[in-house]
Amino acid sequence: MKTLNVRGVELGAGVPKTIVPIVAKTKADILAKAKEITQLPADLVEWRADFYEDLFHTPKLLETLKELRGVLGNTPILFTIRTKPEGGEVKPTFSDYQAANKAVAQSGDADLVDVEMFWGITDWNAPASNYSAKLVEEIHKAGCLVVGSRHNFSATPSKGEIVTTLKNQKAAGADMPKAAVMPKSKEDVLAVIAASVEFGNDADRPFLTISMGPLGMMSRVACELSGSCMTFGAAGQVSAPGQIQVGELKDMLTKIHNAQAGA
Repeated sequence: MKTLNVRGVELGAGVPKTIVPIVAKTKADILAKAKEITQLPADLVEWRADFYEDLFHTPKLLETLKELRGVLGNTPILFTIRTKPEGGEVKPTFSDYQAANKAVAQSGDADLVDVEMFWGITDWNAPASNYSAKLVEEIHKAGCLVVGSRHNFSATPSKGEIVTTLKNQKAAGADMPKAAVMPKSKEDVLAVIAASVEFGNDADRPFLTISMGPLGMMSRVACELSGSCMTFGAAGQVSAPGQIQVGELKDMLTKIHNAQAGA
């Protein structure tokens, strides 16, 4: 598998990496949370910009991002606008969504940009949206990596559908495909892990799968088994159900890695 090296953090090798979200509304609160995270064992930071009050005011968005970069130093930043259809806080037009993500990619202050790969598509067997695929191209031209994403906060598609949606994200150019779903049974959690293993057997790039909620918490620490390259931890407030506080999560991932390495 080809790994991704982002500011010295190698995704797809070694201990699965931890990423902590920032979900604050104001610039002051965003920067305060960033300062707090610098004291925690987070490998990456996700700015969930859909919580930000000035998300679609481009000059303010880029100013806040630049200051966030200043606080976080060399810690990689994943920029994410999570839309309401996929569990987020905003429901923008694609034009607004595209413009914000392109501006961020072109700024050079974010390392990865999350792109919802199936804009307006509900079928988990369908190819990625042409709109999303085009946005991936534009972000790549700006020199930024893309985390392709797909979420279902109400159910877990079949194992085959999860594998297919990851493959379709890969085909549309995502550097790191991602699928996050909500389980209703233990079998759902195992389906996510099994899908991850199946996709990973032929994967040529890092990827990420998540079974959300308390029932799916096991998937957040089973990265070494499933093949997921990183997992989301929390620093206080969570951005999705089932997240574990990052310090505890890091310890668990390290212990599992060492055990499997025979340490």
